[in-house]
Amino acid sequence: MEIKQLRAFVAIAEARTFTAGAKRVNVTQAAISMQIRQLEEEVGIPLFTRTPRRVILTEAGEKLLERARKILREHDMAIEELAELRGAEHGRLRIGSSSSSFATEQLPEILQKLRKKFPKAEITVFSATSEVLTEKLLNGEIDIAFVSLPIENNNIQTELLYSDEIVAIAHPSHPLTKRKVITAAELANEPLILGEKGGNTRRLLDEFFAQVGVKPNIIMELSRQSAINRMVEKNMGVGIAGAKSVAKEVAEGKLVTWWIEGATMNRELGLAQVRGSYSSPILNEFKKLCKESFKEKEKEYAVFQKKSLIL
Repeated sequence: MEIKQLRAFVAIAEARTFTAGAKRVNVTQAAISMQIRQLEEEVGIPLFTRTPRRVILTEAGEKLLERARKILREHDMAIEELAELRGAEHGRLRIGSSSSSFATEQLPEILQKLRKKFPKAEITVFSATSEVLTEKLLNGEIDIAFVSLPIENNNIQTELLYSDEIVAIAHPSHPLTKRKVITAAELANEPLILGEKGGNTRRLLDEFFAQVGVKPNIIMELSRQSAINRMVEKNMGVGIAGAKSVAKEVAEGKLVTWWIEGATMNRELGLAQVRGSYSSPILNEFKKLCKESFKEKEKEYAVFQKKSLIL
């Protein structure tokens, strides 16, 4: 078996067609078909069942897929380790991010610092949900990901960078502005602007409402927290956010917050990578810069929270 054959096999298995698989590994359909044919001849058993619309893994293919992914991960780790010998300025880092605010506010500065230390490194960034990024980590498509925690997978190790208690947010003109706490029933009756399904914060909130037995009045589902905050600032409804993340808006008088009675929900964010995977110098530097960035964020939040209390 050759590495290029295994890459072709995994690409087709994940993409479900030879055409899409060929695009993934940047070869022609004829070339990838030949690689699979040679691989099947070597193992002496079909790996795919061909249908008019897609290919389906045979039992042998399913067994090989898990092995192939492990082999490719080990191969890529070996390449990374050897690349380290060429000098600190070289390397490769494939980053995933599930947070638009992290990618917008903190990642540019982190990458700028990283580029200064590794000027010839190949750095790429991919945005997706935490679930998708977990799959990409396991498939060897990215090296590290900034995700919502927890990640329920024993093959993934995580490191907490940030924790923020979830609160309700509203416009300062809301009738309950003077309140510090809102009940689950009161919150459920408000016109709610929430994050889209699939995110950990939304999952925690849905579970909370289900546990207390109330049905929320959801009027909007948005993919970005910044969009939710802006909608609430325009008095379009009540939203959900991390207390620290909206401390600035609260200090500026744009929003008010309520603790949610009976809820102990935290928004947790951190870094994830495959358990036991090789951590290259550039990856270690990226993790260090992320930790430093969040320490600075915590200081900023503390200043705004103190200002809110004074006001």
